[in-house]
Amino acid sequence: MAAKDLFHDAVKQALYKDKWVITADPLRIKIDRVKLEIDLAAEKVLAAEKEGRKIAVEIKSFLNASTITDFHAALGQFLNYRLGLQMSESDRELYLAVPLDTFNSFFQERFPQEAVKVYQVKLLVYNPVTEVIVEWID
Repeated sequence: MAAKDLFHDAVKQALYKDKWVITADPLRIKIDRVKLEIDLAAEKVLAAEKEGRKIAVEIKSFLNASTITDFHAALGQFLNYRLGLQMSESDRELYLAVPLDTFNSFFQERFPQEAVKVYQVKLLVYNPVTEVIVEWID
C-alpha cells in the first residue's frame, strides 16, 4: 500500500465539510495485472438529480525542494489514474488536489497553466490549515 500524502486527512476533512461522502480511502483499481490506488473516492447526491456526482481525488502536498519535480510526478500519476478510471469507472471524475499556496504561486506560472490546459487536469484547491476546499477548477 502506498504512503498517504501529508495533507491526506486535511483534504478528506475538507470534502466532508463540503458535504461529500467518502466511499473509498484509497480507491483501488485493477486492470488485468496493473493495480492503481487513488487517494480518495467520494460521492455527492445532488438534490435536483436522481444520481449524484462521483469523483476520485489524488492528493499532493508539493513540499519537496523542487516543485517542478513534484509536478512531473503528480501529472504522470493523474494521467495514468484518469486512464484507469476511464477503463473501469468512467462515470467518476478525477481531480488533482493541490494546496492553496502552491496553486497561488507555482500554478500561476505559464508552464503549469499550459500543462493543466493541454492535459485537461481538473484541480481541487485546498487549504491544509483550515481544511476547506477553496476552489474547484474544471
